Amino acid sequence: MKRDDKNLGMDRPIARRDFLAGAAVAVAASTTFQPGSAAAQVAGGAGAPAGGPDPAYYPPKLTGLRGQHVGSFEQAHQARDGGFSPGAAAADTGESYDLVVVGGGISGLSAAYFYREMMGENARILILDNHDDFGGHAKRNEFRHEGRVYLGYGGTMSIETPYPYSFTARSLIKDLGIDVPAMQRKVNKDLYKGLGRGTFFDKEHFGVDRLVVGQGVKPWPVFLKEAPLSAKVRADLLRLHTDKIDYMPSLDPKGKAAALKAISYQQFLIDHVGITPAALPFFAGQGFRNNMRVDTCPAYIASRSRAPGFAGMVIDGEPAFETEYDAHFPDGNATIARLLVNRLVPEALPGVLDADSVATARVDYAKLDRANQPVRIRLNSTVVLAEHEGDPATARSVKVVYSTNGELRSVRGANVVMACFNNIIRFIVPGLPEPQKQALAYASKVPMQYTNVFLRNWKAFKALGIQSVSAPTGYHSNFGLDIPVSMKGYDFASNPDQPIVVHMGRNPNTPGLPRKEQHRLGRMDMLATPFETIEREIRSQMARSLAGGGFDPGRDILGITVNRWPHGYSYTYDTLGDPAFAEHERPHVIGRKAFGRIAIANADAGAAAFTNEAIDQAQRAVHDCLYSRGLV
Repeated sequence: MKRDDKNLGMDRPIARRDFLAGAAVAVAASTTFQPGSAAAQVAGGAGAPAGGPDPAYYPPKLTGLRGQHVGSFEQAHQARDGGFSPGAAAADTGESYDLVVVGGGISGLSAAYFYREMMGENARILILDNHDDFGGHAKRNEFRHEGRVYLGYGGTMSIETPYPYSFTARSLIKDLGIDVPAMQRKVNKDLYKGLGRGTFFDKEHFGVDRLVVGQGVKPWPVFLKEAPLSAKVRADLLRLHTDKIDYMPSLDPKGKAAALKAISYQQFLIDHVGITPAALPFFAGQGFRNNMRVDTCPAYIASRSRAPGFAGMVIDGEPAFETEYDAHFPDGNATIARLLVNRLVPEALPGVLDADSVATARVDYAKLDRANQPVRIRLNSTVVLAEHEGDPATARSVKVVYSTNGELRSVRGANVVMACFNNIIRFIVPGLPEPQKQALAYASKVPMQYTNVFLRNWKAFKALGIQSVSAPTGYHSNFGLDIPVSMKGYDFASNPDQPIVVHMGRNPNTPGLPRKEQHRLGRMDMLATPFETIEREIRSQMARSLAGGGFDPGRDILGITVNRWPHGYSYTYDTLGDPAFAEHERPHVIGRKAFGRIAIANADAGAAAFTNEAIDQAQRAVHDCLYSRGLV
């Protein structure tokens, strides 16, 4: 082992997956994944399929490479590449359901919930999911240390939205026992008092490693003087952040809005503000909604996001929506997924009634998929085909083929809700009309990586006076101490001597390319990068950023969980990369149309990466199902 790796703690006995990740392993796993294989040890804990008798099967406790893990995507890629033709032979399970849901994320679980509400508790429902755990992007990470469990979120982090929750979404949240105002009061707002944000400038891009504390708090002249920047860059950034200048004086507010929608924020900064291109690395890690970066974000959206440069401009447009309907759970929106499972399969989470009681509850995965219950959740099961048995206009059932443990099996459903990604639906429902397939193919999911690092303590953060770090050109563009929320039976750290989870965020980008192409390359990068590389980057970045606080990655890091989501956020439209569609012509509207007895739900179907959208689309899909049978 290299000396630098040893100094970083790469030799320390934390739970890691011996680098079982990346392109080579993914290709091998697509044909060899079996419950007892090495890949299954990564993907499924003890190696037993969900519903099996092994009590050790408990995915939330797994560390290493998670998210879209090895074993969860290979069969879908095979379907994408034409590996499963219509009529493919599959072992008939003999199972028949009122509803089959493809995808066990929040939208799929909500669809099952709504269907049961409408059709009664005896409705037979099967939920199939390709992962080893339910929840989709709402993933729960657990770390264990000295007899305690510490929680982190591996994806969807909170109830929040840039527009109001619908009556449907609010009602579901309330029905699940979530009191949003009460949840907000559970945040310890005093724990990090006095701690600010640090900005880490690395030597590869700025000539020296330096952590500068106080961005947004210190006066800009003071902050920029401490940053390792040239005089020209420093002067341009100071002017940008402090001057109130109308950079488009010849245009009225409406004209300004139109002009800003036609250029990127980067183009605005260079062509209108006049900053030097040498200043652009300062903005490299800045992400706007849906992972738009400085080169792909329309300047208009940047202006609505309070980015610098617009203080002296009056721009026509709706004011930014400020919502108080916001809450964070210790495991993110995995709390919502677990509460939905509690309502659908109560035996798997006995006694759970609300957000408090579910925080420390342990799911009995062996009870998710049992023959004697009306709702069954079957994990490690990738759907590869869904075909009407007869003419879609008159068929009374849909045959659903899924791959599990290296075998193809089939079930039947009177209705099917596709609650998986839009882009894969066109491959596994081959009978769809061609225009609908093209519409489903339009969007490009936003790759994202949520990394949780479990630390022995957070003394280094306290010593440096920071709660979080922004790293404009870092591997992870930001990291920080988790939101301090305590629940019934779950106590967050109360002082810097105690263990804590640090959350790191990464969205791989390739500046200069169109946004969709950056997303595609980001997915390739994620799937090809082994855990060893990611771990080294994590340790190095934290060591360099926190060196002044006495941080030692070998001593202080107790565990790492990397939640990679090559197909992450739902795609949203923007004025640079998308034409001005009429509402009824937007690809997501065309793509979500019901096809016979097959309906489509997911956040993609609403073109918005929010939990409330996933819920709303689930209800719409259930109505489509009932309409197809003449029930509404």
